[in-house]
Amino acid sequence: MTSSRMRRLTTVGALTGSVLLMAAVPAFAHVTVQPGTAPKGSYSTVSFKVPNEQESASTIKVEVNLPADHPIPSVSTQPVPGWNVEVTKAKLATPLKTDDGMVNEAVTKITWTSAGSKIAPGQFQQFPVSLGPLPADTAKLVFKTLQTYDNNQVARWIEEPKEGAPEPQNPAPSLTLTEASTGQHGAAAPAADAKAKTDTAAASADTHSSDSTARILGIAGIVIGAVGVAFAVLAGRRRAPSA
Repeated sequence: MTSSRMRRLTTVGALTGSVLLMAAVPAFAHVTVQPGTAPKGSYSTVSFKVPNEQESASTIKVEVNLPADHPIPSVSTQPVPGWNVEVTKAKLATPLKTDDGMVNEAVTKITWTSAGSKIAPGQFQQFPVSLGPLPADTAKLVFKTLQTYDNNQVARWIEEPKEGAPEPQNPAPSLTLTEASTGQHGAAAPAADAKAKTDTAAASADTHSSDSTARILGIAGIVIGAVGVAFAVLAGRRRAPSA
């Protein structure tokens, strides 16, 4: 085999190996909101899913910034074992009107810091948060997030995805807001009302039918009893000797 042919085979082999290596490397995950949708005006519970992307460092801190242009009046966190949580609030330039009255401040940032637990390489952690009422004047909420590793590196998930454009390298987690369904805020939906009325009518009909059947059976029993008594009297008279 000539040296020229050997070089060509070597080059092809190297390119093939590179392609296979690239195919074997998984795409890096990023911080997301789970689930990714929620109804407008609702009180919803979501989780910030934080994967660890580094091979030799663990995540020790997560900072989630809430959108300042669409403040959320009520925010509460669920305890996560091994993590401390700090909620930062700020005064609102324009107070929000809610069903419970006027709200003058809102949560601007939630910070989870390791208190013994870490997100190790190849692992992820979910941080649940209750939010509400969600705004009705926007289709999406963007939560810019900072992820700090124990080697002091910081992943900045702050790029806002643009509609129709490729996903950015470091996209910020976002929550898509859908139109509220009928019966939101605790009101019963028409279908549920109709079903409840149908069930009530059916139960009433069953009760009425049971009462009627009981009355018929009772009357029939009385009649049968009377006939039996009369038959016994007549039979007794026939057996009695004539005077």
